[in-house]
Amino acid sequence: MSNPASLGKPQRQHRIVRLLENHAVTSQTRLVELLAEDGVNATQATVSRDLDELGAVKVRVHGGEAVYAIPELAFDQIAPEDHLRRVFSDWVVEVAWSLNLVVLRTPPGSAHVVGSALDRAGWREVVGTVAGDDTVLVVVAEQTRGVDMANRVRVLAGLDRSNDREE
Repeated sequence: MSNPASLGKPQRQHRIVRLLENHAVTSQTRLVELLAEDGVNATQATVSRDLDELGAVKVRVHGGEAVYAIPELAFDQIAPEDHLRRVFSDWVVEVAWSLNLVVLRTPPGSAHVVGSALDRAGWREVVGTVAGDDTVLVVVAEQTRGVDMANRVRVLAGLDRSNDREE
């Protein structure tokens, strides 16, 4: 677009979220450029504040490059299954379980993205999650076997299930 416009904060932040979902954005300068290509006029300082308000964090992707990501959806919004599939397939690299506990391994600096997506999924079987740097501990309800939850996550992540242990 030839004449970028200034948008209100909610509209601009919505576009930022969309851009971060669709592009590997490594810098605020690149985000300003992408916004301009999308017809939005914003300064680097404005983008910096928006990223902070959106809770954006830098996470490492395959190859070691750090890109911006939004780790969670709005608190009142439930993450749809396709969102979980995308997050799990991008970030979950290994799944293990024991009784009613499931351990998800991620690349360094990415566990909070996976934990937040799982928290927002609204799965009744999940009592809670604890995310570290590269590990998410998922506590499942007593009536749910850890192996069943591990298999569910593996399917969504597209991971091989041939190494499952059965009780």
